[in-house]
Amino acid sequence: HMTMHGFLLITSNLLSVIFSSFFLDLNILDWNLENLIAVALGSTAYIWNGRTLQGIESIDLNSGSKYISSLAWIKEGTCLAIGTSDGEVQLWDIEKKRRLRNMFGHLSVVGALSWNHYILSSGSRLGSIHHHDVRVAQHHVGSLCQKTQSICSLKWSLTSQLLASGSSDGTLNIWHGDPGVNVQSQPLKTIPHSSAVKAMNWCPWQSNVLATGGGMKDGILRVWDINHEKLLQSAATDSQICSLLWLPKTSELMTGQGLPGNQMKIWQHPALINSSELYGHEGRVLNVALSPDQRRLFSVAADGIACVWKCHESKESKKKKMFFS
Repeated sequence: HMTMHGFLLITSNLLSVIFSSFFLDLNILDWNLENLIAVALGSTAYIWNGRTLQGIESIDLNSGSKYISSLAWIKEGTCLAIGTSDGEVQLWDIEKKRRLRNMFGHLSVVGALSWNHYILSSGSRLGSIHHHDVRVAQHHVGSLCQKTQSICSLKWSLTSQLLASGSSDGTLNIWHGDPGVNVQSQPLKTIPHSSAVKAMNWCPWQSNVLATGGGMKDGILRVWDINHEKLLQSAATDSQICSLLWLPKTSELMTGQGLPGNQMKIWQHPALINSSELYGHEGRVLNVALSPDQRRLFSVAADGIACVWKCHESKESKKKKMFFS
């Protein structure tokens, strides 16, 4: 599948499992600094070597009734956090292939996880967010109480000072990262959206900048200055935005779209000009992840297919451009 932007599709049909519509709001893909890719399907998490794209490991809940609803690698090392459909948060050591611990506290599906050093934050379908200090026995060190629906995205800022949470009712909350406070009921800021906030990510090079993508009824990509609650720029994508990723090498943004195109769109930042589109999926692009060297991109869509894209830098123009194939 060649595209305008020259993203080359290396591998498809890595996953022959078709997602049911139940899995579409989950965060089931992550690529870590050790170059390991984790993808969850049903009750199993598959681990791939990001360089060779060979499967090297799998973790199974060994349950017919529950499934993995979210996963996230710790920033340093090979510890993988897994959220389950019955409210558990598990930690796994991938090198030793053993479960380190099982943390209870949620009463429903854990759809989002985010690490802040040794604090793991988890968000559930009932709207609760818990902080776990994974080093101590009494892991539950804080909660964020809010009157929103299902948490579908959770992201600590890169400076670890702010936590952004997105809900299915269109609420984007920004919380102060104070692990010493047991219960916070008031977010620092609340920014309402007209549809679910699942696609959401902090800018890697501007700590106060956050991008959000609008869902089905909205389809607008927005970039915010969180400090001043100011909308810096927006662009209509003409379809549901299901996932979102910053491309630091070229100061661009990538969105994973739904119907009609099920494509990935690349946007120049800060102007948000749509510079190219990548086609290869036949279902909406649920999750996207970038390799540690930013030379490869992994996408998982609702058609049950994972695509790996190779990035090529263009030497022609003075401004750096990324081509993916």
